[in-house]
Amino acid sequence: MRTFGFLIHPLSYDDVLRYEPKAAGKGMPLIKKILEWMPAYKVSHVTGVRSLTGEEIEGYFIAVPLLPEQFLDLPRADVMGRIIRGANIAAELGCGIVGLGGFTAVVGDGGPTVAENCPIAVTTGNTYTIAAAMQSLFRGATEMEIEVPQASAVVVGATGSIGSACAQILGNRAARVTLAARNATRLAKLAHAMQPHVSAKLEWTTDIGNALRHADLVLTATAATSSVVEPEDLKSGAVVCEVSLPHDVSRRVATERDDVLVTEGGNIRVPGSVNFNFDFGLPPGTSLACMAETMILTLENRFVNYSLGRGVNLDKVLEIERLAAKHGFELAGMQAFDKEVTPQMIARARERARAARAASRAAGVASS
Repeated sequence: MRTFGFLIHPLSYDDVLRYEPKAAGKGMPLIKKILEWMPAYKVSHVTGVRSLTGEEIEGYFIAVPLLPEQFLDLPRADVMGRIIRGANIAAELGCGIVGLGGFTAVVGDGGPTVAENCPIAVTTGNTYTIAAAMQSLFRGATEMEIEVPQASAVVVGATGSIGSACAQILGNRAARVTLAARNATRLAKLAHAMQPHVSAKLEWTTDIGNALRHADLVLTATAATSSVVEPEDLKSGAVVCEVSLPHDVSRRVATERDDVLVTEGGNIRVPGSVNFNFDFGLPPGTSLACMAETMILTLENRFVNYSLGRGVNLDKVLEIERLAAKHGFELAGMQAFDKEVTPQMIARARERARAARAASRAAGVASS
């Protein structure tokens, strides 16, 4: 049976407890030190992934046990060594391809160095992550009655590989697209390079909060380790598609802004009766899109380096969408802040947004 591997890591203290309940009560400094000492290891055996074609595969989750800030703060050579070791564990388990999850795909050069030091194929899963993010954003726009061709969109983290690809897709769907990130030089270069190839009016800014206040559609794809989207930043009726883990959107949005719709953009329903034999916080039978890309390539017997480096081929986005549909992978139900977004919640957000728009129109008439 064809087999895949996928590298995972804890995103937070809660994830550490999910991985190892005995850590409860230990302080974060001690937990971080223990994680630094721990080598990569096999976490679980994944079974029951079954394509619509009848093909069935299996896989393994392999932990590179570091928190997001540790991937960024520890010596780069040490971190890369741990990621490469995790990829080679996948090879030793008989996998034909290994996916780089979370920050294992962020540090370094986004996969090429891992591929050079591993005997099997490597992918970051970014291609299907982009496809799923756009599907999720446009589904949210439909739910919130937003006409995408007339909409203003903001991509937060636009200079990253996922953000820049999403911005290019949005640039031919929305009326205006603002590229937002922290590096002004990179933003200016991206906008200059992208404008001739998109129909939308492009702008760029490092003032993320100000950009969000005017946006109907928001997509976040940063490598931040703390919130970058706060409740006071959002326009009434906005749709926010969150691709990043850890979360870019403050949990305050869940309690303070019932007039916006937030959805995690990369959750995919896996075909078959999949058993991950591990709880990573998603509903049963649901994976992240980056995980799903690794499964799709395994079902296709495409043991090749697929999504590597900092650029994304948009033709591959269309290809992976087609392959996902062929095998029965599809967008999962909406989820935000690790909980289901119910139809009732969507309806309430839509009604609150309608009321806000009506009040704004009335205020405009009164002042004219």
